[in-house]
Amino acid sequence: QMADPFLYNPGERSPYGCLGHEVQIEHFKAYVCRPSFSTDKAVIVAHDLFGWQFPDIRYIVDLIAGHGYITICPDFFKGTEPWKSTDHWADFPDWMKNHDPMKVDKEADVVLKYLKEQCGAKKIGIVGFSWGGMAVHHLMLKNPQLTAGVSLYGIIRDSEERYRLLNPTFFIFGEKDHTISLDQIFLLEDKLKQYCKVPYKIKVYPGQVHGFAQLKPEDMKPDDKPYIEEARRDMIDWIKMFV
Repeated sequence: QMADPFLYNPGERSPYGCLGHEVQIEHFKAYVCRPSFSTDKAVIVAHDLFGWQFPDIRYIVDLIAGHGYITICPDFFKGTEPWKSTDHWADFPDWMKNHDPMKVDKEADVVLKYLKEQCGAKKIGIVGFSWGGMAVHHLMLKNPQLTAGVSLYGIIRDSEERYRLLNPTFFIFGEKDHTISLDQIFLLEDKLKQYCKVPYKIKVYPGQVHGFAQLKPEDMKPDDKPYIEEARRDMIDWIKMFV
């Protein structure tokens, strides 16, 4: 029996009134939030296993839009069921087989096209959480159209091909994440030093568990709040530097 790898029970989240709206793009839907002024810069948000409708991820989309980016969270699960807090962890490997974070290229291309053609975006970055963090790591190796990436606690898959990033990528981890060991993080750093030709950064936040960075203010514990806020500032700073 695998322990629930999350800091919080997603079934007990405070509700959230979104600032953006939903759109249909080809074969899937997406949540879009635009800043109050026009811009040609955009950010794609890759959701975690709770999917594109999860309040926390919409909060993050709105937060990034508030910094001046057209921000979009596509449904990378393409209408299929996201993981739910009531699901059993024993079924997780089977669920993952049908929700592979390495198989997001088609959807990413569709969203990039939408952002360029419908929103006038010229520079596009990507930010992803957990499942989405894995998707970001994958896309930053494959898609040169993505100007910069931030991968938040995406489980690290070890293979030689995982280190030749095409554009600047920032990896955020929690020190107490029991799905990602510090050894894996050190290995990632080591391999990036060897193979990576673009700017990258790895940062581990003290005492933080998996999923820490997308908590809404009212759901944060006081001890964690400074680290959550720091991680979000760091995420935005990276995007601002490169997008």
